Amino acid sequence: MLDGAVRRQLDPILNRLGAALAGRGVSADAITICGLCLGLAAAALIAWQEYVAGAVLILSSRLCDGLDGAVARASRKTDFGGFLDIVLDFAFYGAIPLAFITADPAMNGLAGGFLLFAFYVNGSSFLAFAVIAAKRALSTEIRGAKSIYFTTGLAEATETIAFFLACCLFPGWFPALAAIFAAICLYTAVSRIVLARLTFRDGQ
Repeated sequence: MLDGAVRRQLDPILNRLGAALAGRGVSADAITICGLCLGLAAAALIAWQEYVAGAVLILSSRLCDGLDGAVARASRKTDFGGFLDIVLDFAFYGAIPLAFITADPAMNGLAGGFLLFAFYVNGSSFLAFAVIAAKRALSTEIRGAKSIYFTTGLAEATETIAFFLACCLFPGWFPALAAIFAAICLYTAVSRIVLARLTFRDGQ
């Protein structure tokens, strides 16, 4: 929901940094992989209950997630780069809830499991929509130039990062925050199913 507004503020800065990195020969794929490594390091810190340090690395990881696209736009966009970005993003989004479960299984296990279920459903609705949209040669740049069709929703990257940071700052609230955010993700998935029903009617 907030990604569009955030992109308008950050894209000019990221594009300048991306052009500078591309000029020095840094590849978008390398930044994508670096972002995952930082995200996994954040997950490890959270699992060890080093929540503030984990939050710092979450922000660093998501900076890489914004920079890889900027570098690709300044150099060369590839289908593999778009594929890698999506897969590693999903790995990051799964690693952080798993880290909170690991940090305190008794307190966080049920809520964390519910959250991972909601992420799974929401992610599958996003990817399935993109697949059918590609089949029908649909395109959109509502979230900027992307390798696949991006549908908007109540729970997008900005909301997810804010949720992760809130959990790091208030780890004792994780069960409640996770349950609320899981419900938001499921609502987003349902709204995407409704959109698909309206968009992919046979014969239209």
